[in-house]
Amino acid sequence: MSSSHSFSEAAESYLQHGGSGRFLPIVVAWFGPQAVEAITPLAVRQAAEAAYPQAAPATRNRQFLTPARAVLYHAHELGWRMPARIRPFRAPKPRGELPASRRWMERFVEQCDADGLPHLAACVLFMNLTGARISEAVALLGRDVDLRRRTALLVKTKTEINSLRHLPEHLAERIRDLDPGPDDRVFRYTSRFSVNERMRAVCSRAGLPYKSAHRAGRHAFATNALNGGVSVRVAMDAGGWKTSSIFLETYTHTIDAGRTVRDMFDAQHHRDQF
Repeated sequence: MSSSHSFSEAAESYLQHGGSGRFLPIVVAWFGPQAVEAITPLAVRQAAEAAYPQAAPATRNRQFLTPARAVLYHAHELGWRMPARIRPFRAPKPRGELPASRRWMERFVEQCDADGLPHLAACVLFMNLTGARISEAVALLGRDVDLRRRTALLVKTKTEINSLRHLPEHLAERIRDLDPGPDDRVFRYTSRFSVNERMRAVCSRAGLPYKSAHRAGRHAFATNALNGGVSVRVAMDAGGWKTSSIFLETYTHTIDAGRTVRDMFDAQHHRDQF
């Protein structure tokens, strides 16, 4: 296979076909004029290290390897190069970074109610029950919430498209009590930092281990959805994830997995006996 197509050409075509431009400019700046067929997996890894010399492995994977790999695979689909497997940098999983449990959430909301913090309680519940990111929660406006249909529209999210989220009844009731105007921020907060600061203070008063907005929200949503019995695909679509590997490796934790599987086998055995 022979080609004179550059990485810049492949990146432009990738974007025209709906690819994400997030983090792509620095990769294009690095490889732009180079022929896509000449770019090796080793060259991509070395470029990631040079482009982000102080970054953690997970950051290099997310901000360089992922967009580079997407463009090179697109070039393969166009017939411009052979496929290539680019190994990600090994990123150790952080210890002790478990998502908020349902009991943690109940105690947190109880403390918010006792402290007269209805906007904080509703904001954290919104992230916990819809998988919304903290940036999406603080940006939510009253006009984007339909309490009759119990939906909230996340406008121009991280995935660069609008995303509709569905509100459980008790969450919809809390938002109704806040009574935001069409142009008001539903939860009043303007930054992730103010939300996390308030959460830390509430955790301290409640005697709870501190969980960030991410651990109490998006991370817990993924874990709770899977442990509740929904499929990976349904959980991903409901929370707006696009990549199953990231979803499964980063956001999910099983609860009492061994007992769950054992009980399933017991049930199968008993069904087979009758």
